[in-house]
Amino acid sequence: MPNSRSGLPVGRGLLFLAVAGATWGTTGAAVDLVYGSSELGPLSVSFWRYAGGLALLLAGRAVLRRLRPGQAAPGARRPRGLPRLALRLVTGLCLALFQTAYFGAVAATGVAVSTVVTLGAAPVFVAAGARLVLRERLGSGGLLAVAAALAGLAVLVLGGQDGTVRVPGVALALLSAAGFAVSTLLARAAGNAGGDDPYTLTVWSFGVGAVALLPLAAVEGLLPHGGQPWSAFWLLLYVAAVPTALAYPLYFAGAAVVRAATASAVMLIEPVGAAVLAVGLLGEPLTAATLTGTLVLLSSLLFLIRAETVGARET
Repeated sequence: MPNSRSGLPVGRGLLFLAVAGATWGTTGAAVDLVYGSSELGPLSVSFWRYAGGLALLLAGRAVLRRLRPGQAAPGARRPRGLPRLALRLVTGLCLALFQTAYFGAVAATGVAVSTVVTLGAAPVFVAAGARLVLRERLGSGGLLAVAAALAGLAVLVLGGQDGTVRVPGVALALLSAAGFAVSTLLARAAGNAGGDDPYTLTVWSFGVGAVALLPLAAVEGLLPHGGQPWSAFWLLLYVAAVPTALAYPLYFAGAAVVRAATASAVMLIEPVGAAVLAVGLLGEPLTAATLTGTLVLLSSLLFLIRAETVGARET
């Protein structure tokens, strides 16, 4: 059955979310391979992801304009309560923080732990932030989600003292989750105030993030060097094209026609896929503490999904 606003069938929206989650789950493994084939650091990798993703999104919009000349391209609506330029700048900076801290966490403690901590903590941060800033009700499910997230993090950190889990990497993953949460709350606030559409906000955020990261990446070393630079180049192209320029539009299109609880459940494909790649492709160890902490942390998302479903039924 199609959604009345977008005309996109719900089944296709679910497919879009599944593809987005699956491609996002490959990002950490691809970046880890970039680190192994070159001497690029997380700032440079983040810059190339945003710069490449921005170029591909703009090129895609130009192609759509040529194919559909009579249809208006996605545009911005001026928010009533938030300055549009400030919103775009802060969202872009938060996304740059989210991505750079995540890539730093991958280098520090591996793909599996970094992805699970970032994606497990981010929805909890969003729920807590929505309660404090947007006055959205947290409820018993939200409180259980926070408790489960804290318990899962404790098991990961305390159980990983053998070296499989490194505290600095977990700290970077939490910083990444915080950056993602702030950008999500800003986008939600902008939507409530009649702000930018998701495509426009994403394009601006990628542009702001790339500009902010450029001087830092230049100091770190902007071009792939050492090892196998051409391998790093093709991996960076993949990261910019598939889990960035392709996945983000698919995610926004799917999220527009699928309930938030269902979307959250589908997106669990991402941490699961990342963990499978980390263990199977990169040879990262899977200890009992890592597995237990991962399952407890992911259970926090299930509590959030349950809370959102109950809340929607009540309203």
